Amino acid sequence: MKPFLDLTIGFARTGVTGYGGGPSTIPLIEYETVKKYKWMTEDEFGQTLALANTLPGPIATKMAAYIGYKVKGSLGAVIAILAHILPSLIGMIGMLGILYKYRSSPFVSGMVAGVTPIIGIMLLEMAYKFADKARKGLGFPIMLALSGISLVVLQLLNVHPGVMIGACLVGAFTVATYRNRLKASSDSEEIPVERKEESV
Repeated sequence: MKPFLDLTIGFARTGVTGYGGGPSTIPLIEYETVKKYKWMTEDEFGQTLALANTLPGPIATKMAAYIGYKVKGSLGAVIAILAHILPSLIGMIGMLGILYKYRSSPFVSGMVAGVTPIIGIMLLEMAYKFADKARKGLGFPIMLALSGISLVVLQLLNVHPGVMIGACLVGAFTVATYRNRLKASSDSEEIPVERKEESV
């Protein structure tokens, strides 16, 4: 029962405190998943986030579904999704009339303005972590080149992020397959030489 309770509490927290939409919720989900409950490592979380971005639908809901499934199967996925969306859904239904009535109030405007820098810092911290992982895995020149290409493709050409992520996944798979084949062929060429030396 404890894993189900942890999923409920963890994703209810991300649903309530995830002010500003899906992207701003990701650092909160990372905190609950990686740091607090240790359901996965930072690398696993990054891979899950990349794959989730290639699928249609809200990113936070997809992350909740995947993490819930990893922790406790199909039931865990359902619980994580419901725990994430229900608190904000109930809150929005309850507050919709008040927010609409006072949408032009200085208090509401000030509240939005006050929360925005915090969300920006959270997203900046996550961007730095991913850039650092890419630097360690690919090397600084390749990381910098891919970052520049991504900036041009996403911001200037307005290509959907899922297309860019999918292209990078296909490219990485192709390069990895090519390298494995080269390694396998070089290993097979070395074996006869070693056997010949043994026979001599």
